[in-house]
Amino acid sequence: MKISVCGKGGSGKSTVVSLLANAAQARGFRTLVVDSDESNSGLFRMLGFANPPIPLMTLVGGKEGIKEKMNQPSILSETEIAMDQIPHPYINKQNGLWMVSIGKILQALEGCACPMGALSREFLNKLRLDENEIAIVDMEAGVEHFGRGLDTGIDSVVLVVEPSYESLSLSEKIKDLATGMRKSLWAVLNKIDSDSLGSKLEKELKNRDIETIGVISYDRGIFTAGLTGNPVRHVQSIRKAEKILDRLLSKMKNKDRE
Repeated sequence: MKISVCGKGGSGKSTVVSLLANAAQARGFRTLVVDSDESNSGLFRMLGFANPPIPLMTLVGGKEGIKEKMNQPSILSETEIAMDQIPHPYINKQNGLWMVSIGKILQALEGCACPMGALSREFLNKLRLDENEIAIVDMEAGVEHFGRGLDTGIDSVVLVVEPSYESLSLSEKIKDLATGMRKSLWAVLNKIDSDSLGSKLEKELKNRDIETIGVISYDRGIFTAGLTGNPVRHVQSIRKAEKILDRLLSKMKNKDRE
């Protein structure tokens, strides 16, 4: 299964990606995290890696190399890509948890991120997973990844919703875009400090025809890890992430049977 995680900037997408990745690793999956957010640079630390992998963009000639190939049928020479085919140092590995990065914006006046979007779309479409493998994709904030077609190779979309009007408003747009691409979408509430707040948000999402599959409460361990640059690993929310992953896998299996 390939899962994308999206939402408003600052909603905690990368945190939810890290929690789900650790949950999948604990469940015995070979877990690949795909960093497709060209602006956020700290995901590798949240996953417990000392250094980020060299971006896949470098493997295909950098931004200029991708631009030259964008008018061709394919940027990547492979017709299919398995996890084991991705060469070092373009992939980080530890204890069944793997990570790749598409690319980052590193300097002013660098231009648009379209080449990175094109590479990400093709990589996700060509990525082939075995039965015991799962990919979790950290998308860029907002909805542009839908416009670029990055979600065409995704099996399901997880929408991270924080308690804010802007996050709820964006959820409606994301729901429409995911539905237009015939992708299943479920919401995960994040930064929830009370049951009443969680219930209110869940009701608001239900009114927008969005089902909530889990809640990540306010977790001091997550904020401490973010402040110190330590992995989001030994925190209370891991248990909740495991339940969210189990529900997501169950819903996807039921959908496949329909």
